[in-house]
Amino acid sequence: MTTAASDIALTDQAARRIHAILANESPGAVFRVSVEGGGCSGFQYHFAVESAPGAEDALLEHAGARVAIDPASIGFLVGAKIDFVDDLMGQSFRVVNPNAVSSCGCGTSFSV
Repeated sequence: MTTAASDIALTDQAARRIHAILANESPGAVFRVSVEGGGCSGFQYHFAVESAPGAEDALLEHAGARVAIDPASIGFLVGAKIDFVDDLMGQSFRVVNPNAVSSCGCGTSFSV
């Protein structure tokens, strides 16, 4: 089975925020979401802006937002929802990930 970007959801709020971030970048820029080793629970999400997607990246496009996910990260994100929240705790991208079996107290790292 091949994992595709379509296996990951991007909320309208996240798409609007990503589109606004990319509006200040050069044409072709993407918002990268990746999973890296680290954090209290073993893995953590990383968000970055890059000038272009990599050759092997999966691309998720929604409402003007372009999200690139590398092949090593996409398997960790199958079924996940990427959201953007603006609440009393601040603004942040949040990933609701059904693959995570536990997370740390601050909610920024997880284990599978």
